[in-house]
Amino acid sequence: MKYTCFILFFFTALLFGQTTIETEFIKKIELKVDAFISIDNFGTTYYITNNVFHKKDKGQTTNFSALQLGSLYEANVFNPLKINLFYKDFNTVIILDNRLAEIFKIDFNQITPYKNVSKISTGYDNMIWIFNQDQQKLELFDYKSKTTRAQTVPVQSAVLDLKSNYNYCWLLTEKFLYVYNYFGSLIKKTENKGFTAMVESNENIILKKENSLFYLKKNSDTINALDTGNLLINDFFVTNETLYIYSNESVHQFKLKIN
Repeated sequence: MKYTCFILFFFTALLFGQTTIETEFIKKIELKVDAFISIDNFGTTYYITNNVFHKKDKGQTTNFSALQLGSLYEANVFNPLKINLFYKDFNTVIILDNRLAEIFKIDFNQITPYKNVSKISTGYDNMIWIFNQDQQKLELFDYKSKTTRAQTVPVQSAVLDLKSNYNYCWLLTEKFLYVYNYFGSLIKKTENKGFTAMVESNENIILKKENSLFYLKKNSDTINALDTGNLLINDFFVTNETLYIYSNESVHQFKLKIN
């Protein structure tokens, strides 16, 4: 039994890197929500409760709801001036400004050719990345001209998560983690070893596997574990080497000790 444990530890070290990245606990914020989205550098908090999107800034809360579109599947606030809300059941994306006023509505049911969208993420200018479920392709879609500016070749496994910045897009599937540039060209492909979700920060990727987090540094192939204690990870977010974990109706803030 002792030798079996040693072998398992050895192979885990080879797979996920040789070191565990330490974290320093900063503070805990009480927050009872259905889904925690993010906190920016100014302490503005974004979250979802009762199918309503909220922005809490300096004690004041603004909200947006579109109950006629069904469940709010996901929200993306990479660009706080063009927040993306995705209502998957109605195949619709709502674009909000920083006051949570609607500035654009994209109903993919009314677009020709029809697109059955399962994932979205922010792109540059008037673009959003969408995953076309029927064609199994990632597309960079211009929602003002209603045209596809770039697209990838089809992927061969189920899509788990999608994240992007203005230059790159990361697509996590059951088999691989793909990285594309804004031309839709594949620049990197890494085998997925059981990860189910991810976030992006300055082109560094934090991956979730079961109840653990792992760090993939920009331009590196080494995946290192993050020391997050025994927290139950309901949602997580990273910005500027600060990690936020939503657990048990609280947001736990940590500083990543990255060399």
